[in-house]
Amino acid sequence: MNTAKTNDKISEPREIRRKLGLNQQQFWSRIGVTQSGGSRYESGRSMPRPVRELLRLVHVEQIDIQRIKRDDVDIVDLLKSEDPELYKALKKAAKARRKAG
Repeated sequence: MNTAKTNDKISEPREIRRKLGLNQQQFWSRIGVTQSGGSRYESGRSMPRPVRELLRLVHVEQIDIQRIKRDDVDIVDLLKSEDPELYKALKKAAKARRKAG
């Protein structure tokens, strides 16, 4: 996903939440933010980078962060460094599978 486009989307968390049909409690609790904190972000308060990244992963990329394990990240890092061509091929296949599914 285009980084500039992603950042634009994240700068409007209220719109993301509304498109997903979630109330503030449902939306913000998925990334560990209180409803009142989320309300402040939706009203224009600056969001810290970790919150922005969690919002992107969970609500834009639709990744279930509860399922990600440290070993998974380590394996991806190892594959990227040891066999970058295989990593690229697997990434392309996964993307195609996601689009087909």
